[in-house]
Amino acid sequence: MPFLIRDATALDAPAIADLVNRAFLVERFFVEGDRTSAAAVARMLETGAFLLGEMDGRLVACVYVEAEGERGYFGMLSVDPSRQGEGLGRRLVEAAEDRCRRRGCRVMEILVVDLRAELPPLYRRLGYAEVGTRPFPESERTKMACQFIVMAKPLS
Repeated sequence: MPFLIRDATALDAPAIADLVNRAFLVERFFVEGDRTSAAAVARMLETGAFLLGEMDGRLVACVYVEAEGERGYFGMLSVDPSRQGEGLGRRLVEAAEDRCRRRGCRVMEILVVDLRAELPPLYRRLGYAEVGTRPFPESERTKMACQFIVMAKPLS
């Protein structure tokens, strides 16, 4: 079954929000409520893009990507929980990196919550390294203290 990647449109915002919220249920131990909403996704589409991974016309994965000058960023990497472990996330990260590379970015970044200890090793396997930390937004409804780990990878 082919895995097709396409750019999202505003009409995709509800489906993206649903997928992200299902994929991020694992974070409920430290964050109250849903990860995002259709309205928040629509706002994000004004400053960046969501790449959608589809199989049989069904959304199974997505990633947000933004290119600004020499820095690219990806976030909200989400894979349908029933499809995790199939390499779909890796393919979307590669597509996000390719997009930023074509737009002149020399470095790609991701922010990883320090409470998700399983994530830094995953991104290290994709060539990312820890380069610093940033505070977690105070506007988020967290149940415990946390911060972002900034991970970066040169795009050559």
